[in-house]
Formats: sequence, C-alpha cells, structure tokens
Amino acid sequence: MKKFFYILLVALSVMGCNEYQKVLKAPDIGAKFKLGEQLYNEGKYEKANKLFAQIVPNYRGKPQAEKLMYLYSYSFYKIQDYYVAGYQFERFATSYPKSEKVEEASFLAVKSYYMLSPVYSKSQKETKEAIEKLQEFINIYPNSSYLAEANTMMKELVFKLEKKAFEIAKQYNTISDYEAAIRSFENFVFEYPGSTLREDALFYRLDSAYRLAVNSIERKRKERLEIAKDYNNTFKSTYANSEYISDVDEMAMVIEEELKAYSAKS
Repeated sequence: MKKFFYILLVALSVMGCNEYQKVLKAPDIGAKFKLGEQLYNEGKYEKANKLFAQIVPNYRGKPQAEKLMYLYSYSFYKIQDYYVAGYQFERFATSYPKSEKVEEASFLAVKSYYMLSPVYSKSQKETKEAIEKLQEFINIYPNSSYLAEANTMMKELVFKLEKKAFEIAKQYNTISDYEAAIRSFENFVFEYPGSTLREDALFYRLDSAYRLAVNSIERKRKERLEIAKDYNNTFKSTYANSEYISDVDEMAMVIEEELKAYSAKS
C-alpha cells in the first residue's frame, strides 16, 4: 500500500511538472496567470515568479495588472530576492496609489531594504538607505498598523550604525592612537546622544584621554591631564554606579597626583 501511494505521488508530481512546462512554453497569457496564481498560493514562489515575469508586459493597463504586479512583487520577496522585491513594491505603490494594498506594498518595500542591511562590521550603505526608506514610510503612514514593526526595524538599523562607529573608535584606543580615539568618541557622543553604548563611549573617551595625558611629553602633559580630569568628572557625574567606576576612580587619583605635582612646582 505504501508503495502504491509513493508511485501515485511521483506520478502526480511528474504530471504537475509537465503541466508547468507546457504552460511555461505556451503563448496563452491567461493560462500563465491562472497557474502562476495557483502555484503562488501553494507556496511555489519560484515557479510562479517565472510565469509572472513572462506576462507582466502583456497586462500593462489591464484591470488584472494590479493583482498581477502585487503577486509578482511578493514572489520576489518570498524567494528572498530583496533587491528586486524592494524595487517592485515601490513600483507597485507608485503605479497604484489608490490600491487597498498600497500601504502594505510600501511597508514591504522598506522591509526589503531592511533585509538587505548587512552585519555592522561591513559597509553600512544599505543600512543607511533602509533607514531613509523607513523614515519616509513612517512620515507618510504615521498611524500605520505596521508602525510598531517599522520602529523596531529602525532601532535595529540605527544600532548597527552606532555599533560600527563605536567599534571604529574603540579600535583606535586598542592600537594606542589615542588622539584619533578621542575625536571618534567625541563624534559618537554628539551623533548618538541616546545610544545604549553612550556609557561605554564616555569611558573609552576618558581612558584614551588619560593614557594620552600620562604618556605625553612634558610640555603637553598638564593641558592633557586637565582635559582627562574634565572627562573623568563628566563620567562620574553621569554614571556614578557604572561597572567602570573603580577604573575611573583609579584614573582620577593618578590625574590629581600629577596635577598636584604641577601646582607644587608653581
């Protein structure tokens, strides 16, 4: 009995493939649309996409074009071709601004760009583009049912930029290029004032300033110690209960001792 059902399943599969190939090669655009929609509903998005691609030009200006373009755009999204999906959904929204699907299509367009965003360690060109697209969507649809998801995606994308900037600045600290580290952390704090990495950034800014000061030549040491002291005071007043506070207190002691030595000389 099991063998019989297996043979039947194979036979039906072969028949389905034969039908698909037959419709794919035939000139009947109506048959392609019908089978394409059927395959789409069955989750066979690649096959559906190939059929839709053949008939899109033939349906321009026709009543069925809106439905076809929606399914065609979504089929790209389903097969994870997000570059084309984003483009096609944007095209749909522009072509059918009064469609009941326009908001969904607009959201799926920006979500496609979001899906293209790489890990933070790589170039963030796609991330910046996705942020711009998301902000446009939020501005156009401030009461959208997709707003919560859009805001979540926005936070994730912005954090990637924060993480990228933070790690670059920290790398300068690691390789002892303290002046570059200080500048980078200053830029980070200015550009991302609400970042969850702000505490870490202020600590490593202080650490960089401290190390630069204590390792400076004599004529630059006092000025740099005073800058480090200011950074130290800023950190302690902002993050008194920080996990870094023991290191901060230790740096503060060294800075004070060094500055007292200059006072004594005066």
